[in-house]
Amino acid sequence: MTHRGRHRRRRRGTALRASLAGAALALTAAATMISASQAEVVEDTGGLKPLTAAADTAPLELTEHQVPRRWLGRLASAMGDPVGVGTVLADADRTLRTEDRCTGEEREALPVAPAATRAYCFADADTRGWSPGAVTTSGDADEDGRWGRHRVILSAWSRADGTAGQGQARVAFVDADDPARPAYASALLVVPVDGGQDYRALSSPASGMVWYRDKLLVTAGAGDRTALYVYDLGRIQRATAEGAAVGRVPGGWAAGGERYVLPAVASYAMSAAPGAARPAALSLDRGTSPVSLVAGESVPEDAGRPTRLWRYALSTDPARRGLPAADAEGHVDAREAYETRATAVGGVLSHRPVGADRADWYLGTTAGAWDGRGTLWRQNTAGAHTTECGADHSQRCWSGRAGSLSYWPETGEIWSQSGRMLFALPLSSVEGALG
Repeated sequence: MTHRGRHRRRRRGTALRASLAGAALALTAAATMISASQAEVVEDTGGLKPLTAAADTAPLELTEHQVPRRWLGRLASAMGDPVGVGTVLADADRTLRTEDRCTGEEREALPVAPAATRAYCFADADTRGWSPGAVTTSGDADEDGRWGRHRVILSAWSRADGTAGQGQARVAFVDADDPARPAYASALLVVPVDGGQDYRALSSPASGMVWYRDKLLVTAGAGDRTALYVYDLGRIQRATAEGAAVGRVPGGWAAGGERYVLPAVASYAMSAAPGAARPAALSLDRGTSPVSLVAGESVPEDAGRPTRLWRYALSTDPARRGLPAADAEGHVDAREAYETRATAVGGVLSHRPVGADRADWYLGTTAGAWDGRGTLWRQNTAGAHTTECGADHSQRCWSGRAGSLSYWPETGEIWSQSGRMLFALPLSSVEGALG
């Protein structure tokens, strides 16, 4: 019996070793597949494919709708004279923490490579229940990088469920004149209703935002036929009542707890063509003539279709300061459009280096971010490159949740935000990391 038992134990040991060997081979194969799939990302993404056929560009068209001036006048009469950006900055009483004062958990949202050279974090108490959105700066607004005498960063935030069951979006006006102590105050984004006798909160994740001249262009959320809302930064209104409500309340006007509201002055409806595109990411490109608004949609990784990238020309007509160029019927056509195989795009930027014959497009994506990090791509019609980091040459080197990208020509920096972190890094370091 002892002899037979020894044989049974040997057989069990042999089977166990075979099982473990099989498991090891399976893990090795899986690791090989993961490495291969990562290698295939660059190859499969490839270059940008130009879209030139009318059937491809028609879904990118927008139609302009101006908020009647009498509506805005009615609001101003009831709420008091509008104020400008300088007034909001003078009221800034909250301060961003510098990177060395942010927690390790907060800093996890920063890119690994290339690394941020400037970073700040918002307080948990001020952002609890809110999600980060887009970033734009006075570098977009004016060629000299200032608005009046100030350097300013605008940071968008949203929450899905606000008062009365609707979402809200707000913008933090950050005074960036003192890099060691940037202070800010916020304004709620609203849309006039009832002929200007009231307003509602903008229910949008505000994933795309551009400040050009005196206008702020903000993306609209899914479920809204509107693609973009436009705000006049010379028409900021003071809230006159406290509380979580939004709009007209007994005794005044409320802004969801903020001291300022910013009412929309125009909107742009999506195309009625099949497959209409909804812009989710926005940025400004001063390297085109005229200056252009760059847009990209956010296509889920499992959607089975490419992502569209395109641009609209901004108007050179002084009477249309800060608005997209439109024809007599208010139609805004895409001036250039592409397809990319990159998906889950959170940020888009187009920049043409001096002397180059074409622009490079930079995309921050979260596709396949199994480790919680995104990927930064540079693409043009010739091909694509992505950053790599770590001993395993991972491509997951970008911020935890890829956000919008905004280029500040005066400083040569790209600004973005992820989690509670607002950060910047030189475009030159991005180029160096991309090779």
